[in-house]
Amino acid sequence: MTAPEPAPVRTPEHREAGTSAPPATPDPAATPDTPGREPTRLRRELRAVHALVHRDLLRLSAQPTHTALMLLQPVLYLLILGGGLAALIPTSTLGVGYQTYLFPGMLMMTVQTPAIMVGIRLITDRQSGYLRELLMAPVSRTTLLLGSCAGGTTVAAVQGAVLLAMAGAVGLPYDPLLLALLMAGMILASFTITALSLALAVSLQRAEVFHMLLGVVMMPLLFLSGGFFPLDSLPGWARSLAAVNPIAYGVDLLRRSITLRLPDRATAAGIEWFGSRPPLALEAAAFLATGALALLWAAHRFKRPD
Repeated sequence: MTAPEPAPVRTPEHREAGTSAPPATPDPAATPDTPGREPTRLRRELRAVHALVHRDLLRLSAQPTHTALMLLQPVLYLLILGGGLAALIPTSTLGVGYQTYLFPGMLMMTVQTPAIMVGIRLITDRQSGYLRELLMAPVSRTTLLLGSCAGGTTVAAVQGAVLLAMAGAVGLPYDPLLLALLMAGMILASFTITALSLALAVSLQRAEVFHMLLGVVMMPLLFLSGGFFPLDSLPGWARSLAAVNPIAYGVDLLRRSITLRLPDRATAAGIEWFGSRPPLALEAAAFLATGALALLWAAHRFKRPD
C-alpha cells in the first residue's frame, strides 16, 4: 500500500481559477540578470567600470563652481593673452592669427587638469580608506583602475567639449568634421594624460608629493608643448625635450587636425622625429601607445597588495 501523494500547493490565484499550481521547474534559458542568480564575471566587471564612470560624472555635475573655475584659466588666456598678443605677432609668422594658434593649446590645458586630478584622487582615496572599501568589491583591481581611467577620460573630454564651443570666437568655423576631429584628439589626449597620472599615483603614497612634482614639471611641460609659441623657435635641446613631452603631442595633434580640415590654416612646424614631422596617423598611434603602456604599468603596480 503506497502513501498518498501530497496535494499540490494552491495559491490564491489558482484557488480562484479552480486549478492547481504547476510544479516549479528551473528555466534553462534564464539570463544572468534573473533574480537569485549571480551575474557573470564579465558583467560584474563592466558594471564596476560603469559605476566608477557614473561616480565621476555625478561629481562633475555636483560641482559646477569648481568646473567653471577650471575652465576660467584657459578662457582668460585665450581671450586676454591671445587677444593682446594677436596685435603684436603677425599672422605671417604663425600662418594663422595668434588666437587661432593658441586655441589647441588651451584645449589641451582644459583636458589636462581633470585628467591629472584622477591621480590625486587615487592617492587621497587610499589615505582616507575609501580605496580599501572599494577593493572589497567582487571585481579585479585592474577593473577598478580601468574604471578610474575611463571616468577621468570622460570628465576631461566633457570639459574640453565646453571650451570647443568657443571655436567661432577664434576664427574657426563650426564645421562638423573639424569639431569631430578636435573632439577625437581631446579624447585621445584625455586618455593618455589620465593613464600617465595614474601610473604616477600608484607609485606615490602622499598627495603632497604628487602636488610638488606637478608644481615642478607642469610649467616646463606647458611651455615646451608648442601651445604658446612654435617649437621651431626653441633651441635644439628644447626641441629634443618637446619630442618626449606628452602634452606637446596632444597640442600638435589638435593643431594638425585643424590643418587637415582647413589647409589654409597651416601653422608652424610642431613635433619632429629626426628632423622631419611624422605622419599624423603615426603620431596619434605613438600617443595612444604611450597611454596604453602607462595604464598597463599602472595596473601591474596596482595589483600588488598594500
